Amino acid sequence: MMKTVTIATRGSMLALWQAEHIKSLLQARHPGLAVELLKIKTTGDKILDVPLAKVGGKGLFVKEIEEALLDGRADLAVHSMKDVPTELPPELVVGVNPVREAPTDSLLSVRYDGLDALPQGAKVGTSSLRRQAQLKTLRPDLDIESLRGNLDTRVRKLLEGQYDAIVVATAGLNRLGLTAPKVEILGPPRFLPAVAQGALGIEYRRDRPEIAELLAFLNHPETAAQVAAERGFLTGLDGGCQVPIAAWSTLDAAGQVTLTGFVAGVNGENPIRLTASGPVDEAWGIGTRLADAVLAAGGKAILDEVYAQG
Repeated sequence: MMKTVTIATRGSMLALWQAEHIKSLLQARHPGLAVELLKIKTTGDKILDVPLAKVGGKGLFVKEIEEALLDGRADLAVHSMKDVPTELPPELVVGVNPVREAPTDSLLSVRYDGLDALPQGAKVGTSSLRRQAQLKTLRPDLDIESLRGNLDTRVRKLLEGQYDAIVVATAGLNRLGLTAPKVEILGPPRFLPAVAQGALGIEYRRDRPEIAELLAFLNHPETAAQVAAERGFLTGLDGGCQVPIAAWSTLDAAGQVTLTGFVAGVNGENPIRLTASGPVDEAWGIGTRLADAVLAAGGKAILDEVYAQG
């Protein structure tokens, strides 16, 4: 039995909450286990004056954390799964997905009740091309402006009056207990989340079976199946987390996965939304097959144009 483990994490309030959450679950399950946190500043944390889509590259919030796993400074890492690239270093695995939080987005405002109540040309803050594309599909008149920073910073900017509304992940609000005077949940089928939004992933070295054993109780099979289907879709599109791609999967009592995928131009033009279903043990393949269908339906031309603009 290990006596001490070190968790690598980003230093934001939300990342620290997530790491502390896993720490408390580990210590409750394994009395006497000491758990330390190693805070790491990632590329995505350092570059705050440029929209993420313009920074380019994948793994903006995980690369430096993975380096700590590879060089032995940390035993495991806790990530928001939507930040994790679909291609990992061969020595590493995301082997555990704890139970998923709310996958939806939330529109926050001080004055307006929701998306439909926003006035013409309202200023809405988000750093996500996926959110921008869906907002523009529903409300082409909106003025979408880049909003970077940690979740608490983004909420503060809204409350200071810098935006008429902002769109952020519901899971983060729930985890940190943040809110605003007016909140509207934006969720399926009208508004689709990012791939694996609301899900956590625990990453560690493949050659550390003792870590896998320590963490096994945290894995939630339904969440893991949803994450596999949605990340299969992202992989099939060769997409990163900073492109206008959305996906949402559900499981029924019979063990069937239903996955809906969405791709559009950054201003909501030419939206493509398709759905596929299949058995849970084929979750990843359902995702990649749906990606092929979306690409064939015009998604390839849309994504080629997005990457060209980037």
